[in-house]
Amino acid sequence: MRQLTSIEFCAGAGGQALGLETAGFRHDLLLDNDEHCCATLRLNRPDWNVVCADMQTATAHEYAGIDLFAGGLPCPPFSVAGKQLGEKDERNLFDDALRLIAEAKPKFVLIENVRGFLAPTFDGFRKKLRRKFRALGYEIEWRLFNASDFGVPQLRPRVAIVAAQKAYWSNFSFPEGDATPQTVGETLVDLMAQDGWKGARAWAAQANTIAPTIVGGSKKHGGPDLGPTRARNAWLKLGVNGKSLANEPPQKGATEIPRLTARMVARLQGFPDAWAFSGRKTNAYRQIGNAFPPPVAAALGLQIAKAIYATEATQEDRSKMAAE
Repeated sequence: MRQLTSIEFCAGAGGQALGLETAGFRHDLLLDNDEHCCATLRLNRPDWNVVCADMQTATAHEYAGIDLFAGGLPCPPFSVAGKQLGEKDERNLFDDALRLIAEAKPKFVLIENVRGFLAPTFDGFRKKLRRKFRALGYEIEWRLFNASDFGVPQLRPRVAIVAAQKAYWSNFSFPEGDATPQTVGETLVDLMAQDGWKGARAWAAQANTIAPTIVGGSKKHGGPDLGPTRARNAWLKLGVNGKSLANEPPQKGATEIPRLTARMVARLQGFPDAWAFSGRKTNAYRQIGNAFPPPVAAALGLQIAKAIYATEATQEDRSKMAAE
């Protein structure tokens, strides 16, 4: 089978890109306007073509015919934590995405966003979006996923918006996650114990459910913590102090409620331990907090890959029959 190709905008720290790589996609372009995110991408994959620039100024003509256009468009316009201005929000980049899609003419489109995208208040926006995609020759649908259904040890609901050229659409179906994720304790006990903390096993037994949704990744946020009061209370029930992040795991004789490190949070997001994040603690945590869990992206990527291969196989068979 041929190598599948993709371009991605608002790539962030690479959660979606990493998942799509697992699904078999080669990334011809990864663009983001955050210098720390760009540094993270380059640090982990020096061979990727990483461009640090604004999406509004980018063009995609040179990638015409690419297999997949991916994007992690800004979430604040649709987030319940914000003003939910939708298309009126200056951070809304859907029109820019549509312009780039018209230029690149990809076979598939994958855009991830927050659960708020599905709110009744955005019914009109979604109808308009569907019309615009159909005008470009695409069918489009969206679905809410919980990362825990794909083995990620936190709930983290995210919306996947998938569109495809009509010839490919009939072969696509959304993935059905049925994984049983580890608990927070099972996921992090080795990291909690790595500096000899004697309370790690007892802590892990208390942290016996999946994590609350990781939040706190906004650039406007004051620092790295695990979210507002409700989120911190949920973390406290798991034996975690969510008021801030730690630079190191608990030490051998520690008696206070442990805090998570950025590496621990990254593991809860589904990142492999080998994935490094550029910048100091606050910048690293913002990248992690905004990430699309790689296992969810991989599951979606695999379904898209199957649809592309199936469609091309059918097209090839028809060509052979016509030639005979």
